[in-house]
Amino acid sequence: MRFSKKNDVIGTANRGDATESSLCTLCRADCKGKCETWLSSMVGRKLLYPRSFGLVTAGANNTTHVGVSYNSLRIQGYAYGAQGLTENLTNSPDDCIFPNVSLETQFGNQVKTKVRMPLMTGALGSTFIAQKYWDSFAIGGALVGIPVVIGENVVGVDRNSQINPGDKKQGKIEVAPELDRRINTYLRYYDGYGAIIVQLNVEDTRNGVAEYVINKYGNKCIIELKWGQGAKNIGGEIQVRSLDYARFLKDRGYVVDPDPSIPEVQRGFEQGAIKSFARHSRLGATNLNSVEKVREDFMSTVEYLRSLGFDRITLKTGSYGMEELAMAIKFSTDASLDLLTIDGSGGGTGMSPWNMMQSWGVPSINLHSKAYEYANVISAKGKRVVDMSFAGGFALEDHIFKALALGAPYTKLICMGRAIMVPGFLGANIEGAIYPERRAKVNGNWNELPKTVLEVGKTADEIFVGYHSLEEKIGKDEMKNIPYGAIAFYTLADKLGCGLQQLMAGARKFSLSQISRHDIFSGNRETARETGIPHVSDVNDESARKILNS
Repeated sequence: MRFSKKNDVIGTANRGDATESSLCTLCRADCKGKCETWLSSMVGRKLLYPRSFGLVTAGANNTTHVGVSYNSLRIQGYAYGAQGLTENLTNSPDDCIFPNVSLETQFGNQVKTKVRMPLMTGALGSTFIAQKYWDSFAIGGALVGIPVVIGENVVGVDRNSQINPGDKKQGKIEVAPELDRRINTYLRYYDGYGAIIVQLNVEDTRNGVAEYVINKYGNKCIIELKWGQGAKNIGGEIQVRSLDYARFLKDRGYVVDPDPSIPEVQRGFEQGAIKSFARHSRLGATNLNSVEKVREDFMSTVEYLRSLGFDRITLKTGSYGMEELAMAIKFSTDASLDLLTIDGSGGGTGMSPWNMMQSWGVPSINLHSKAYEYANVISAKGKRVVDMSFAGGFALEDHIFKALALGAPYTKLICMGRAIMVPGFLGANIEGAIYPERRAKVNGNWNELPKTVLEVGKTADEIFVGYHSLEEKIGKDEMKNIPYGAIAFYTLADKLGCGLQQLMAGARKFSLSQISRHDIFSGNRETARETGIPHVSDVNDESARKILNS
């Protein structure tokens, strides 16, 4: 097991059980530390190195690989050469240094979307934790220059939105203040890199979210169709503790469990036996009974969205089986979509049924390996395969490299959900502790800075190593408007980016387009069999023997 509860080398610890991603299974917004992602959100790239320099030596404890996972892949290094240097660089040792590795990339079909580093957020939708910390997530993502996704149901759960009923299939949104807030928060700091993506599920389609977005924002937004996610095989959920709100959601057309319209349920709530209600979305495509019908419906939907005026359309799919994976890749390619996000099991969410999250779907590494295999089938026919993003339990810079390599050359981005929410929580807690008058506004959970933060500093410019570079980027005056959660986001992204640059330089790849499946190998035979990535002892063995026999 690569990740245990404590890592003495970099001085981190998990509050709960460590997952494959290095995060705790249950990540709390009020956590006082200090997993690797949490601490990286303050000290940044410092956490790439062992602590107590000058007093210690450090050695890896990840030499035995058990089971099939991304942690059983290892990254190649080479002793000569350099590939992917930008035009202004030569292959001299003075130019071939890791800070010169370019992390810029782009995705899209006809319209290219530029991105500063190969990351995007997961879909941050109607969960209250996404709503409360949105400013940190959106501003942080915009400042880093990566896509941020507004998830499903944001309009539907907003009590201040106004949806006039149209026909039975389509409503008309008159007012959507929460959706507007989320879009405009990102666009305020958007500088040409990244994108704001608005996701559609069944209820969003019925409510007319796509029509509202295109009429008000035009092509400032990307629209995303949703088939599913890796954490659950049903629609999105939230939990509410108000009977009145539960009734509102029921009237909006959602599935609410238990049903707040039933008198005995109301009595149970009044007596305290029922303390909360779960709001669920609907399953899509229940009226379609064949692959041909799904394709026909999908193509018709894409055509309709294009007729509205959207020039960039993406698809998010979950950890279904191989048939659905093939459908997602083939249909997205045929429809000339701009991005396909493939979310494997092993990721996380705000409120999925726990045992469902533990036991359903295809694990990320198996799903992503098959995605590459299926993309090759389409590519062999001379078609341009849809650009892809891999998601499902990623948190660290080596995860980014491995996933990009496993899906190369089709994978352009890596989608992180829980990992890049952590800095939002941490920054809000720090801001609320330093400035009690802001605590409620930023949703801080601390009354004072804990020891784990005081060990780093007492003020924002002491605590966040990314503070000064961000201040240089946007200016001192604008810095006053940036929530600390966004500063923490910027700091974590700098650590991930620097770590990725180092891994790429070691593989002699100075631009993302040069990363390939030859840059990773499998740590055990089972992983080699499942992924098609050769075992460490087999990679380049033939060329090694030629050297020996020359």
